Amino acid sequence: MAGHSKWANIKHKKAATDAKRGKAWSKISKAIMVAAKSGSDPDVNIRLRTLIADARAVSMPKDNIERAIKKGAGETGGAAFEEILYEGYGPEGVAIMCEILTDNRNRTAPELRKVFEKGGGKMGATGCVGYLFDRKGLFLIARDKIDEEKLMDIAMEAGAEDIASTDDGFEVTCDPDVFSDVCDAFDQAEIECESKSVTRIPQNTVDLDVNAGRKVLKLIETLDDHDDVQAVSANFNISDEAMAQIETDA
Repeated sequence: MAGHSKWANIKHKKAATDAKRGKAWSKISKAIMVAAKSGSDPDVNIRLRTLIADARAVSMPKDNIERAIKKGAGETGGAAFEEILYEGYGPEGVAIMCEILTDNRNRTAPELRKVFEKGGGKMGATGCVGYLFDRKGLFLIARDKIDEEKLMDIAMEAGAEDIASTDDGFEVTCDPDVFSDVCDAFDQAEIECESKSVTRIPQNTVDLDVNAGRKVLKLIETLDDHDDVQAVSANFNISDEAMAQIETDA
């Protein structure tokens, strides 16, 4: 979720309960199958390599990973998944984009439309909010992992566009076309990333108060919990004070 806090989202995912682990495995398996269509060698297929690392981070068994790769590469039978983008609006007009992997869009579309409506939003037509986001490679690196100047030298030499310093660490962004180059540069320099992905970053954000923030977060969590949803991006911002109140009330 590209929303109120990239770092908070990563921490939230790492703290996922065992009850959600099976769902996480299912989503990653689908993504691995789609990625493996472009090649089953993770040394060459950077997207596959990143997904394998994600799978290991949530303790997905090696056999499950290998089975998903074989299915995607066509070595064994399996459902054919297609990648779709669904766009819409949440409470307060917040723009929302959902990245989908599904084997039946006729099932997925009405299910997500119902989720939007129940959450006080509305699913829109293709392109209705896509222009509000930039597709970028995004790396999150903890502050204690590397010196900022060294990180800047390595990232910029690999083709990164920007490095932003936050309280938690560093956010490195790049064009998706050089994502694999930046990944390789960080791997060679043994720079550990909290997260690395190609995602959609909002060009600007809508400031939300406690009540609106609670509604938007609920909608996004429900969308993210859907089996076919791989990622959710939204253009909102919640202040630290408002977020603290929401977490207190939860």
